Amino acid sequence: MRFAIFTLVAAIFMGNAAMAQGGAKDSADVVKVQAIPAMQTVAAGADLPVAIVLEISPGWHIWTNDRLGNGDAAKGIATFDGAVFTSIQASNAWKVVRAASASKPEWLTTQPSGSFTEVRVQWPEFHPVKADVGDGIQTYPVFEGQAVIFVPFSIAPDAPLGPQTIVFKIEFQACTATNCVAPSTVEVSMEVEVKAGTASGAPPAIFAEYDSEIFSQIHSGIAPSAMIQFNFFDWDFSIDPNGAGFFLVLIIAATGGLLLNFTPCVLPVIPLKIMGLSRIAGNRRRCLLLGAALSIGVVIFWICLGLAVALLSGFTSASQLFQYPLFTVTVGLIIALMAVGMCGFFSIQLPQSIAGIDFRHDTIAGSVGFGVMTAVLSTPCTAPLMGAAAAWAATQNPLIVLIVFGSIGFGMALPYFILSAFPQMVSHVPKSGPPSDVVKQTMGLLLLAAAAYFVGAGLAGFLVDPPSPPTNDYWWIVSALGTIAGLWLCWRTIKLTQSAKFRGIFCSLGIAIAAISVSVGFQFSDDGMIKWVFYNPARLDTALKSGDAIMIDFTAEWCLNCKTLEKTVLESSSVLARLKVGGIQTVKVDLTGNNIDGRALLKKYDRVTIPLLVILDPDGKEIFKSDAYTPSEVVEAIDEATSQINTPLSKTN
Repeated sequence: MRFAIFTLVAAIFMGNAAMAQGGAKDSADVVKVQAIPAMQTVAAGADLPVAIVLEISPGWHIWTNDRLGNGDAAKGIATFDGAVFTSIQASNAWKVVRAASASKPEWLTTQPSGSFTEVRVQWPEFHPVKADVGDGIQTYPVFEGQAVIFVPFSIAPDAPLGPQTIVFKIEFQACTATNCVAPSTVEVSMEVEVKAGTASGAPPAIFAEYDSEIFSQIHSGIAPSAMIQFNFFDWDFSIDPNGAGFFLVLIIAATGGLLLNFTPCVLPVIPLKIMGLSRIAGNRRRCLLLGAALSIGVVIFWICLGLAVALLSGFTSASQLFQYPLFTVTVGLIIALMAVGMCGFFSIQLPQSIAGIDFRHDTIAGSVGFGVMTAVLSTPCTAPLMGAAAAWAATQNPLIVLIVFGSIGFGMALPYFILSAFPQMVSHVPKSGPPSDVVKQTMGLLLLAAAAYFVGAGLAGFLVDPPSPPTNDYWWIVSALGTIAGLWLCWRTIKLTQSAKFRGIFCSLGIAIAAISVSVGFQFSDDGMIKWVFYNPARLDTALKSGDAIMIDFTAEWCLNCKTLEKTVLESSSVLARLKVGGIQTVKVDLTGNNIDGRALLKKYDRVTIPLLVILDPDGKEIFKSDAYTPSEVVEAIDEATSQINTPLSKTN
């Protein structure tokens, strides 16, 4: 919906002018709000539904925030992405009452002092209205007349007795069929008296439509229905994770895990396992057993990661581990030891306690360990589709978290299991001798480059002081090792074979590796072609007050996907040309070190993994959010976000 925001802003402007005669300056002028408890006197520990009543003036409507299901879409009900949807927040009186989370299947129990939190509600039936908001005449869901939204509360068992006050914030925007007025946030309060024993009295008639089943769902740990938004380059879709939709979420999570194997973090180690399997391709049973062991190692890691997400407060994704520089450096050193041993140029004498553990590819323990290492290597990268599934899972109960993260591990392990089940696919790979040694040495040098990358990113994390940008000079070491790997492959091929065919193939591959490595050094060690403002809350606030649209790029030195998207998409000729036109400011949120403010902003946009690109209009409203995007998508989103800046209406306002 590329012009929806422009149409809405234009409608607001015209609506303000048109409604001046009627005196409506904002939505609160045509919508009156009150909060009504089911009982004025309630017992400690009892459930207490509250009705938020919105009286909407004739001819006006407000936008529902209720998630549409597939059935609604089939009936021709559309979602207006540019609307200011109705939302309800409650103050943090959790010592007195408990409100249900809007996203989690649980009661809210602790919140910062003075804060408001969006709470779970029971929405009324919407009314369909036809309107043209930029995509032609479509039918949209709205509230008209009187809208009663029910909020389930539970009085704390140890709540203090006597009068207690609960405060709500309700945000909404009122529109007619042809125009809108500015959105409003209205604060209303409600008083109840908590008494010992059992409360008495009948609820007002307005509670006739209230469904007490919502309390049963909350007490049973059933999550509220919430559509999960997925984007895969130009393909955007949503899934309701409840019911049969949950199995679709698992399939998508597994697909994301499968795609992890093709990210820069994992791709270099795949040839190593193929070579390991090729050595035992003649023994199908043994090959299948080792492939299953490797797959188990991958799945074990992801399940352990799910346990950490489910049980450790504040831990939401594997990428958080790389925000601790010591972890990143340790991973780099482990990879470096493996790479040196793989190259075979010299050996390292390990202590007997370590040497006694056999981690070779042709052992069960070695295959499990290799699977775990492969999964660890994948954590700095996020595959398309995986981020949204993992972010949703992180808000659910522990069992759901384990199932979703286990599905990611299953998808990632699947290619290795298939190769082991059909060993003829790798039977022609060199098993031993000089050609096999050259491949191992080349891959070892590339792994050494990966080790330099992790160690360099970790040291950058130690040295960075957010919001200042981290150093990227270590990329020259990565580049040098990659170049050496390519030249080594070329030189050794010439020495080992007289075949023009093999010399042509492997020398071309070696030259390509060297050329790419040199290019990586030049591209990733510079400051880029975009003038970024490095994020802190004050800088973002200044940008929001500038009147420009804002493009926010979440990145880190340890995130190869982020680096790749920045160089290939954000610095593409079409995006750079659009940025030069103006009307948009560029903000970079670098999570290399312990960037607490940056992680909080990532959480605000309902993500736990990076990369992520967010584009806001001048009012701070989200226009675009994606972890896998194309230059054309970014340009279109910028055009939409800045459309109101250059319109005649905005110039005359």
